[in-house]
Amino acid sequence: MTEREHEPVLREEAVAALNIRPDGMYVDATFGRGGHARAILEQLGPDGRLLALDRDPQAVASAKQQFADEVRLTIVHGPFSKLGSAVAERGWHGRVDGILFDLGVSSPQLDDPARGFSFRSEGPLDMRMDTTRGESAADWLNRATEQEIADVLYQLGEERYARRIARAILRTREATPITTTKQLAEVVASAVPTRERSKDPATRSFQAIRLHINREIDELRETLPQALAALAPHGRLVVISFHSLEDRIVKQFMRIQERGKELPPDLPVRHVEIESHLKVIGKPVRAGEEEVRRNPRARSAVLRIAEVPEAMHG
Repeated sequence: MTEREHEPVLREEAVAALNIRPDGMYVDATFGRGGHARAILEQLGPDGRLLALDRDPQAVASAKQQFADEVRLTIVHGPFSKLGSAVAERGWHGRVDGILFDLGVSSPQLDDPARGFSFRSEGPLDMRMDTTRGESAADWLNRATEQEIADVLYQLGEERYARRIARAILRTREATPITTTKQLAEVVASAVPTRERSKDPATRSFQAIRLHINREIDELRETLPQALAALAPHGRLVVISFHSLEDRIVKQFMRIQERGKELPPDLPVRHVEIESHLKVIGKPVRAGEEEVRRNPRARSAVLRIAEVPEAMHG
């Protein structure tokens, strides 16, 4: 697989958004295959430092191999909800100049049939980002109740036929356990009565199950406050999301932190006295036509940027 296939979405825009100082401290909360990390390191001087996290053991192995001699980079195996403790252990709390999140599943994860993320190729129905722990998608689908499955498909996949699909899954597993990606894709396709143009009927279900298995929405909610606490004055929070639910959480978090504490409307407080913890920078950034043509995954990407104001840690 070529580096081009691993090229992260909105790489230049994300790195520019971090506003990198050569001697700064940065966190890449989702190392993936190191595309963003490499671009950050290119802009750091000898005194700059980069801490990278990834819950996928293959990503960590790739980091150690690619950057074996890179003294400015530290890689931590774990979900990004470990960000707060990883930063605190290094004495970086409140001193980080920029944190980048590139949410969702990486191309190498999608492209490897053994990981079970994709309905396009046959493979075991795993979907765990960290293959060393937790329950696989197959284990969960073969024990969950119809209601639990329907709820996940509806809430995390916005799948309008969630109940039909859940019923079909239960019917199928009574006869034989669902253990492969193709099996699940066929069950979903048989239960969905209509077809969206250029969208496989299994798309929403696979996405919803993956989000559930990896607790991706909960992880994001837990981690954003940790990221804010880790940042220095003028530190940047940069988030790329591919899913409307994730983007909504990021957008709301940034807005709430910008607004500051909710005060009674009749309280005589001047605008400058309201403690704002973040300032939203610019409008959301999306991939251009050329990038979308090169990498169709970029179509749904949204990049949001916020900065800690000077007064926050004062």
